[in-house]
Amino acid sequence: MGKSQETYNKKEKEKKRLKKRQDKLKRQEARKASAEANAESGKSGFDNMIAYVDENGNITDTPPDLTKKKKVNAKSIEIGVPKREKEEVDAVRHGRVEFFNDSKGFGFIKERDTNEKYFVHVNGLLEDIRENDVVSFELERGMKGMNAVRVKKT
Repeated sequence: MGKSQETYNKKEKEKKRLKKRQDKLKRQEARKASAEANAESGKSGFDNMIAYVDENGNITDTPPDLTKKKKVNAKSIEIGVPKREKEEVDAVRHGRVEFFNDSKGFGFIKERDTNEKYFVHVNGLLEDIRENDVVSFELERGMKGMNAVRVKKT
């Protein structure tokens, strides 16, 4: 005679399955009972789910008062990032050439007052420059930031 095919582990799994099934039936009955209670009170499940936004932007369960409705001009609404006002920039700035590569035709100028570095291209030069030259320049917005243009030695 062979051993019984039902092991302890199999018994435990079967108990868990039965418990899940019973829990599921209990949840179904609870949902049916709450649906019946709502039907008796006159509210459906959908009515319980509706939410409204009042005049202050708060979420409530009561419809908003239409007398407090404000008229908004659609043209006054700005979509996206508002345009920046033109920056007031000093016309001529002074600085020192930190790096300049003659073969590639670009470099960087460090401004004397703010210690900020600005890109300079050979097309923006009025005179030839080298590293450590003191220069005056103007700024212009480029694709990747501010560029030094109209650069000349001082």
